[in-house]
Amino acid sequence: MIDIFGFSFSIEWAMQLLVTAFLAVLFLQSGFDKLFDWSGNIEYLTEHFSKSTLSPFVVPMLSVITVLEVAAGIACGYGFIELLLWESTEWALWGTLLAGINVLFLFAGQRINKDYVGAAVLVNYFLLIVAGLYILT
Repeated sequence: MIDIFGFSFSIEWAMQLLVTAFLAVLFLQSGFDKLFDWSGNIEYLTEHFSKSTLSPFVVPMLSVITVLEVAAGIACGYGFIELLLWESTEWALWGTLLAGINVLFLFAGQRINKDYVGAAVLVNYFLLIVAGLYILT
């Protein structure tokens, strides 16, 4: 336990809050960006996947990714509140799981498209998610 200004908390609880807040911000911002700039994202991804076997599936892929991102962000956001007020990890855990599934989908798309640099960037997020799952259980 750590005591700061008369407020006691565990490092584990602080880590849970930080990871959950980070994932909420990351996935809400990314998901809402896709919703509010749908046509720009379609245009970018159509070009990005133009030489890939995934090119005919840009719109369905973007739809699934957007739904997963917003769902993960909302679940992590509510999970942050739940952790803060009641020290329960249920929603944070579900949000983190959705985030992990989303990153796996993104990683697979980048690898299939042979964008190895883009895929490598996702590894950092995936490691944070795996660590988050560990500390949330």
